[in-house]
Amino acid sequence: MPTTIITCAITGSIHTPSMSPHLPWRPEDIAAQSVAAAQAGATILHLHARDPKDGRPSANPDHFGAFLPQIAAGCDAVINLSTGGSAVMSLDDRLRAALTFRPEMCSLNMGTMNFALYPMAEKPRDWRFGWEEPFLRGTDDLVFKNTPRDIAGILQRMGQERGARFEFECYDIGHLYMLRHFVDRGLVQPPYFIQFVFGVLGGMGADPDTLDHLVALARKLFGADFMFSVLAAGRHQVPMALHAARMGGHVRVGLEDNLMIAKGQLAQSNAEQVTQIAGMLKDMGHKIATPQEARAMLGLKGADETAIA
Repeated sequence: MPTTIITCAITGSIHTPSMSPHLPWRPEDIAAQSVAAAQAGATILHLHARDPKDGRPSANPDHFGAFLPQIAAGCDAVINLSTGGSAVMSLDDRLRAALTFRPEMCSLNMGTMNFALYPMAEKPRDWRFGWEEPFLRGTDDLVFKNTPRDIAGILQRMGQERGARFEFECYDIGHLYMLRHFVDRGLVQPPYFIQFVFGVLGGMGADPDTLDHLVALARKLFGADFMFSVLAAGRHQVPMALHAARMGGHVRVGLEDNLMIAKGQLAQSNAEQVTQIAGMLKDMGHKIATPQEARAMLGLKGADETAIA
């Protein structure tokens, strides 16, 4: 029976408050939805912070600190802090919370790329806050910067100095070769947890054939030393997750990636998406990994080695 890790990405930095009343951006809502997602079966919680005044993406450790202890007290899920933050943040800002809280896991984007969200501004809506529409429209000239020097610095500061393991986010085929480069430099140790990202304009489209190729290439580059997971934006979320699971991979859901639970129907919570995918995986004969199983599979240092509680 395959054991499958479910990651739930709770809020992210892409969707804005006007897009769904169920997107958590206040700290109490991020905490409550995170704990509920863990209770529904989420093994790993992938976390960003929002400014509690208006829901804009935030790198302020105080904003993370307003929900992280409550999550750690309410569940045993692995806490994974983003080092991607938002493409409009500097590298130093993006790392502030991870450096402060020393989590078991961090996400790490494996390259610089266009990160275009502007088509999301075309749908007519009543904007709740003044920052939302200009932020989205401005992404037609936005580059997410993660150079080899940036990546090496994150691996050193978060990995070697603070003992975090990484969710290596690969938005393109070249990102796999970049990961191999850092393996060859001795900055990354197995097992490698690769998160293939589909559906962001500027990265790979959500095509099952592309995933097939990526997994074959990862086997060529890393042998048996890697595990992979898949996230796909919007309507591709569940089909690509199930394709990944059939290939022996792991899955990611959450309101960061998709606001819907079915066509034309907003998800009421992150837990609703976790419940849906967990049920589908169980119907396929999969066992959902517990946090302790995931810690063993990924070689994590343990929650007691963080500065969250």
